[in-house]
Amino acid sequence: MTDALLSDVRRLAERETPQMISFLREMVAIPSESAEEDAVVQRICREMEAVGFDEVRVDGLGNVLGRVGSGSRVIAMDAHIDTVGVGDASAWSFDPYQGKLEDGVIWGRGASDQEGGMAAMVYAGKIIKELGLDGDYQLWVVGTVMEEDCDGLCWQYILNEKILAPEVVVITEPTDLGVYRGHRGRMEMEIRVRGRSAHGAHPELGDNAVYKMGPIIAEVERLNMRLEETADPFLGKGSCTISDIRSTSPSLCAVADSCTIHVDRRLTDGETEASAVAELEALKSVREAGAEVRVLEYERAAYTGLVYPTRKYYPTWTLPEDHPAIESAVHVARSVLGREPRVGRWGFSTNGVAICGMHGIPCVGFGPANEIHAHSVDDRCPVADLTAAAQFYALFPQRYLETAVGGTK
Repeated sequence: MTDALLSDVRRLAERETPQMISFLREMVAIPSESAEEDAVVQRICREMEAVGFDEVRVDGLGNVLGRVGSGSRVIAMDAHIDTVGVGDASAWSFDPYQGKLEDGVIWGRGASDQEGGMAAMVYAGKIIKELGLDGDYQLWVVGTVMEEDCDGLCWQYILNEKILAPEVVVITEPTDLGVYRGHRGRMEMEIRVRGRSAHGAHPELGDNAVYKMGPIIAEVERLNMRLEETADPFLGKGSCTISDIRSTSPSLCAVADSCTIHVDRRLTDGETEASAVAELEALKSVREAGAEVRVLEYERAAYTGLVYPTRKYYPTWTLPEDHPAIESAVHVARSVLGREPRVGRWGFSTNGVAICGMHGIPCVGFGPANEIHAHSVDDRCPVADLTAAAQFYALFPQRYLETAVGGTK
């Protein structure tokens, strides 16, 4: 990478920063929770077309895909463009759908997670076109749907249905401009206990399922502490927590005849769906209560009407530091930032669970904004991050092809 090329890319990224700001603010202003992304997808299509993408289309699940270049090597960059809701609107100090610009920062729901990445990718495509950086590759900028509801489902569809077949994917989830090479997996499970109802005036005649669940709750908490023993040096420990509890009974004047808890399980290296289920089934309290442990299914319709079912198991994934994708990302980030980038991992889950975890396609993370602001009332993206990210995305494909001669390893 020459100094002249770096200078040209930086100049264009700085020139296009006002357009990136406007685009991001407009996306933030469009509510786009999972399965309700139609309007923001159409807005992204218009922007891709306006800046000169070679092809723009929307697939059956509703993902938007824009292509720059027509070479033989397929590289993809991903930003999910659905968001979580705003929660208690009174907790926000500003309108979460305003796209407020203040002191060099864009504020609002989705600014960090993850529409900032989309804005930077689209304008990276424009920079690639203007400087003739396309080379022997085709870059697909992908705006994916339903990630907040079911991470990876969008890429399961893209890969299973052969919409794209990339050899590497850049995930633009927020990394605070660091290079990320993996994260823990996760899964969602339920533990259900059955009891026997009776009139609340005679509870001794029933078998209260809520009471039977009590020892299980305590043992799940102890299990989380024991998972410290299997901590991975890079990913850290697996974890489990109970995030919901509910019961059923004929009325509020009756003994509960069933009780169910929802278990959020995070998986470190070496932990699998089978091992996590077996772990819960082996708990003494679960066995004594005759409880049922099951992995949940996801079957919600996309905004297109398509239902694409999957199990709520999202595998762990990592890439080694000497992988061409990581080496390329570190080199480009160093050039753009003028310093050594931080190499790390996400604390949360991303579409990498499907791309790399299920399909083995290498992923590397680099995104604007800090992940600590995701899902918060401080959701924000610094303008300077957009400028830097656009430079990174414009320069990564060529550097990757130079590093991964003959394909990835």
